[in-house]
Amino acid sequence: MTATTLKNVRPMASAATDLHIVDGQFVADAPETAETIDCGGCILIPGLVEAHTHLDKSLLGLPWYRNEVGPRLIDKINNEREVKVSLGLDPQVQSERHAILAMSHGCTHIRSHVDVDTHHGLAGVEGVMATREKLAGMIDIEIVAFPQSGMMIRPGTSELMDEALALGADLVGGIDPCGMEHDPKGHLDTVFALAEKHGKLIDIHLHERGALGWFSMEEIIDRTVALGMQGKVSISHAFCLGAVDRGYVTGLHEKLAENRIHILTTAPASAPVPAVKELKEFGILTGAGCDGIRDTWGPYGNSDILEKAMQVGMRNNLRRDDEMELALDICTFGGAAILGVDDYGLDIGCRADCVLVDGETLAEAIVTHAPRKLALKGGKVIARDGECVLEAP
Repeated sequence: MTATTLKNVRPMASAATDLHIVDGQFVADAPETAETIDCGGCILIPGLVEAHTHLDKSLLGLPWYRNEVGPRLIDKINNEREVKVSLGLDPQVQSERHAILAMSHGCTHIRSHVDVDTHHGLAGVEGVMATREKLAGMIDIEIVAFPQSGMMIRPGTSELMDEALALGADLVGGIDPCGMEHDPKGHLDTVFALAEKHGKLIDIHLHERGALGWFSMEEIIDRTVALGMQGKVSISHAFCLGAVDRGYVTGLHEKLAENRIHILTTAPASAPVPAVKELKEFGILTGAGCDGIRDTWGPYGNSDILEKAMQVGMRNNLRRDDEMELALDICTFGGAAILGVDDYGLDIGCRADCVLVDGETLAEAIVTHAPRKLALKGGKVIARDGECVLEAP
């Protein structure tokens, strides 16, 4: 038996108390022999959930990459395929570096989209799977087989997707059925057929804006209904929900809510974003993620989900303290619910995945996002004072 008592801690910024952990779970009492950690009145929140990122892409630990890529999505996708070769990028090493950085900030769960294409085959999936196994017990990693370069426009990719799912990928990914594939029926039929064959969930990148994105979203909704996949489909980015025509968007919100289709936002500065307060009003589960960080697409990002909560707040004009708490909820409970994490939270019986943060209130903790004092995974320390207990390769 392992036992720990967190003394003088404020769960979700409430009054100071002591919390007890035995064998990785919060319990009512712990034995007198339990290790004691004085938390100094810091706030305790559940482990942060990175619900949308790309572990196989980061250039962390490599020499600075000079970005001179064109402005279109396809420019970035084509360039990345080639640069992975020229840099000799190892998806296992890069994904481990990325995951350890996330852990240093108190992240306990990751959903990662991992490229599957005819250029690199299953190397990305195999690399991230190796990292998942290596870091088991320290962080949970969920893998989305992601056809970033397209399936309809790159014959052979759907067969590789089939192999990736048989190998152990957790979800079926998709990308812009119209804008990227130019074949919405073919693309979405393939995505949903793979999900049905392997009994997997779905998470589709939808960068398409305005009416084009609305069309693709309607097609996703229709297939969700036809196949009885309510509660099993997520749409990432969903820029089209940030359109000016709120009347049409409201209609989409109603359909998304009715069919329990989830939304994952990265709150980018350069694109329309789903309005998270509206999503909450409709009861649509919402999570968030840092997307790609320090990669061939752009130099930004540090895999800090608490900082991402601040960015969600900024992009949605969340100013009140209770509104900021919504941003944090999206980056914790929302993401955990979408990933299907059991026993998540700080209540007795929950798994002790948690992180100590500085601040008088949750809002202050979000906007300052100071280095985390302590992060636990199943009651085991994974980071102290902003440093992961593991050394990156």
